[in-house]
Amino acid sequence: MKVLLADDHEVVRQGVRQILIDEFGSAQFGEAVTAAALLSKIREEDWDLALLDISMPGRSGLDALVEIRKERPDLPVLVLSIFSEQEYALRALKAGAAGYLTKQTLGHELVAAIKKVIAGGRYVTPAQAELLAEGLGENGIKLPHERLSDREFEVMKLVATAKSVKEIARELSLGEKTVFTYRARLLEKMGLKNDVEVARYALKHRLVD
Repeated sequence: MKVLLADDHEVVRQGVRQILIDEFGSAQFGEAVTAAALLSKIREEDWDLALLDISMPGRSGLDALVEIRKERPDLPVLVLSIFSEQEYALRALKAGAAGYLTKQTLGHELVAAIKKVIAGGRYVTPAQAELLAEGLGENGIKLPHERLSDREFEVMKLVATAKSVKEIARELSLGEKTVFTYRARLLEKMGLKNDVEVARYALKHRLVD
């Protein structure tokens, strides 16, 4: 089994690799620390599985996931993230992920998820199944934040944590004018007036801690 690990934290890659070696023994690994490197490896080699973090330098993991679905639609991709299921699981699954796991739950659950997706299935936890059911409103959208694009959603979360435009631009590798544009769009889509209302909304819906 050839597994591509995409995460910018070496300790996470080492931990995941050891879990898989203990379970599968002869697994072979490739590594990427950016979305660009990940996509390059996807195009250059054949893989049985990709394990993908959402937060990486440059383009986000969700952006990369969309590209992977175009390049290699049959490649199962498991998303491993520090973010809670409430924050990103639904977006990842809708973007084509075969499963979504938080890094706090790795171990036996990771092994179970890999076995499921390698066999052609999708790994969905009970909490994710509930989120999917809640998302089946009119046109598949129920809550205002679900109208946001993935990048607008990222900006919204950072606005909600009181990050400045300059800080958001630096963290997402965007220009400040671009961040202002995303901020204006998310306010309009969500029917909110300012950053304070964004923060209140995000806290109410458990999108930030």
